[in-house]
Amino acid sequence: MHVNWTLVLTAVGLAMVIEGLPYFLWAEKMPHVLLALASRPPFVLRMLGLTVMLGGLLLVFLARS
Repeated sequence: MHVNWTLVLTAVGLAMVIEGLPYFLWAEKMPHVLLALASRPPFVLRMLGLTVMLGGLLLVFLARS
């Protein structure tokens, strides 16, 4: 199997940019958001993570089709 490393590194870089945006744009609000997330039970965090992953997969599918 051939791995397109350029594509992999581009995807990782884009994920890093997107992950960093909230901290850059809303630095004052992020501690409150993180505390609110930390107070949620693990099941809620798992469902949130699953929802975001499925949304990402849908976005990739739509972009590639």
